[in-house]
Amino acid sequence: MDPRLSFVTLVVHDLRATRRFYVDGLGWEPALEAAGEVLMFQVGERVVLSLWDETSAVQEIGPVTRGGTPPVTLSHNVATTAEVDTALDAARRAGAASVSDPVQREWGGYSGYFVDPDGFRWEIAYNPGDIGQRVLP
Repeated sequence: MDPRLSFVTLVVHDLRATRRFYVDGLGWEPALEAAGEVLMFQVGERVVLSLWDETSAVQEIGPVTRGGTPPVTLSHNVATTAEVDTALDAARRAGAASVSDPVQREWGGYSGYFVDPDGFRWEIAYNPGDIGQRVLP
C-alpha cells in the first residue's frame, strides 16, 4: 500500500453552522454538498476534506465522543508570514471560536491557530523548510 491520504473526514455537530463558517465566512467553494448530511471541499490535488453531520456519521461509524480538545490539528501552509496574518484575520472575521496570534516558532516557522465551530484546531503556518515548501501549490 502506498502512503496516501485521500479524505480527511471530520464529524460535525451542526452542519449548517459549519457551512456558514467555511463557505460564507472563509469563502470556500464546496466540491460536493448533500444538504443536512455532508459538505466536501477539494483541499489538495487529490485530497478532500469531508465535514459529515454527526447524525449521518453515527449511522455508519458508530458513537462519536465529544469534549476536550480533539487530539489532531489540521494545517494550512502558506508561502509568507504575511499570508499567515491574512488567513488568521479571515478566520476571525468568519467567526472562529478562538484565534491565537501567530508567533515565530523555534523550528524556524511562523504560525498561529484558529478553532472552527466544532473545536477542530487549524494551524496557519509559514514553514520555510523543505517539507513546508513541498506542500505549497
